[in-house]
Amino acid sequence: FWDFLILFFCLPVVIFNEITKKRLLGDVSCRIVPFMEVSSLGVTTFSLCALGIDRFHAATSPQASARPIEQCQSIIAKLAVIWVGSMTLSVPEILLWQLAQDTSPVSGVVTEYCTMKPSSNLPESVYSLVLTYQNARMWWYFGCYFCLPILFTVSCQLVTRRISGTEKKTECRGTKHSQCESHLNCTIIGLTIIYGLCTTPENVCNIVVAYMSPDMSKQTLDLLNLINQFFLFFKCSVTPVLLLCLCRPLGQAFMDCCCCCCEGCSPDTASSEGSADSKLKTEMSSSIFFDKPRESPPPLLALGTPC
Repeated sequence: FWDFLILFFCLPVVIFNEITKKRLLGDVSCRIVPFMEVSSLGVTTFSLCALGIDRFHAATSPQASARPIEQCQSIIAKLAVIWVGSMTLSVPEILLWQLAQDTSPVSGVVTEYCTMKPSSNLPESVYSLVLTYQNARMWWYFGCYFCLPILFTVSCQLVTRRISGTEKKTECRGTKHSQCESHLNCTIIGLTIIYGLCTTPENVCNIVVAYMSPDMSKQTLDLLNLINQFFLFFKCSVTPVLLLCLCRPLGQAFMDCCCCCCEGCSPDTASSEGSADSKLKTEMSSSIFFDKPRESPPPLLALGTPC
């Protein structure tokens, strides 16, 4: 959902600015777009960490094949912590950026761009904190939004594979549960690889700009910033597709919903049978996804006398 927000709001603003050299929504977009982009990095980082912990718990659970489905309230609480924490860590971006104008000496055209410069109207204590954040921003990006998810995912995968190989591989080899665990681990690894590949150019550019910015022209800096943003947009576009392709139960449920919407969910017999079949497939796949075996219904009581 956050990837959709990035593509829906930030991408048109960036494209409009590159075409017209005018900033859509003015100073508001200069503050909101970096805030949403950094929040997107935080949401992805902490989500990967949470998924790694979930896979570790699945591997170390004494009865992994009968692990109960997690309650919806617990999942919503975790998502709230991830989202609120990511947006809280991104608040300095709102105070760091502001709109600036530049006049071309050749054509005389006024261009608008966003510059990383705290406003002097801020209180002194807040201004000093924002300056500290600006000075440490490069290494904060590199440590929290690049190294943390990659190292966390790799560590959880190594520990999970070691535990699974020493204790449970001999017992669960060839079962549906082990296949489901393998698919989920591949999904997390795929998401981490895409995230690492798309954020590597930004971190490299941040380090280069931090140490070589006096020797680089404004056009070069703008080009590097544009490349970094489009790598982020590429990540936001690929991540949902990769998740739906690798996570089979989620992809099957998504396709069933799309087919239901395309057919109009007509109440005739054929559609009801099709929806019943799709519902049955979704329930079966969801039971596999949550690692919980389908409970057999209670036996029917015999009618009549005990004889």
